[in-house]
Amino acid sequence: MLSSPSSRFQNFHSSISRLCSTSFSPKIRSHLSLNLVKNSVSTCNGIAACGFAPKSIRSISSPATTIMASAFKPEEARVPHAIPPPIPPFKIALCQLAVTADKEKNIVHARQVIEDAAGKGAKLILLPEIWNSPYSNDSFPVYAEDIDAGGDASPSTAMLSELSRSLKITIVGGSIPERSGDRLYNTCCVFDTDGKLKAKHRKIHLFDIDIPGKMTFKESKTLTAGETPTIVDTDVGRIGIGICYDIRFQELAAIYAARGAHLLCYPGAFNMTTGPLHWELLQRARAADSQLYVATCSPARDTGSSYVAWGHSTLVGPFGEVLATTEHDEAIVISEIDYSLIEQRRTYLPFQRQRRGDLYQLVDVQRLGSTKTG
Repeated sequence: MLSSPSSRFQNFHSSISRLCSTSFSPKIRSHLSLNLVKNSVSTCNGIAACGFAPKSIRSISSPATTIMASAFKPEEARVPHAIPPPIPPFKIALCQLAVTADKEKNIVHARQVIEDAAGKGAKLILLPEIWNSPYSNDSFPVYAEDIDAGGDASPSTAMLSELSRSLKITIVGGSIPERSGDRLYNTCCVFDTDGKLKAKHRKIHLFDIDIPGKMTFKESKTLTAGETPTIVDTDVGRIGIGICYDIRFQELAAIYAARGAHLLCYPGAFNMTTGPLHWELLQRARAADSQLYVATCSPARDTGSSYVAWGHSTLVGPFGEVLATTEHDEAIVISEIDYSLIEQRRTYLPFQRQRRGDLYQLVDVQRLGSTKTG
């Protein structure tokens, strides 16, 4: 004999509740239970709409829906917004570097370019992804540095630290291969004006793609994925860091926006297949999604290398507008960032306050397990 829709629904609800109670921590159980109630209400509504539910289910569905909707306030769906602008407008430099197989030469050249950019008034310098090494799985283990050890064990970051201190600038140091124990990472280091390492972002989403006849690459052959979103307070504002493939994941940018970022920096090396299609598109999308500035920096194009970068380092404003860019040759792109435009744009287009928190929410897992507000 077939059971009724209502009894099947009740059995399903009981099974999921038992799973939640035995498989997850108290905080996660609380989160799951809340969503379970919400989804159960939706299921009840669906059953009632089809005319299958008994009056008992129909009678509780509407009040429960009202209670659930009021519990999730739209204005709280994403908090906090960007913190007040800490500084007046300033210049950023995107240093699109030519990369060779000579590591020492790459470091010396990067130093010269950074000094040049600072001499032109840049207070924030952004370098490309993997600027001290060829971009290849064969090269990563050979060129990798022990960043935590510093000094001679990491000549690339030692140079960045020295320059940030002597020039009184903030450097988002692109990325280099990092060796930590028996693991390799694709890592971005941020140095503030005191020369100290403020943050270290390990690429969270590894570049593993296979487009037959066009592009095949698997970073996971040699690299380990990072585990932590990285947001850092500097003398030039609160910055969220991603590396190349990280830009494809809107959730990461949304977390940074929720934590009050002003600027998202993505050193990257998109290729000749995905670059023309998605590089600018993704930058503008992340800026428009979050109503924040987005800065990207690529290596210059070398058609003789095994991996050919697209180039086109770019700064995008909080309306998704391209403020400055370049082509594929080596270049220093200097442009101005004015954080006051963030709130202006959010006033013009207030969708940050129009999110349906009763229907969907951003879950920042790292903050879910912490009492900190980011």
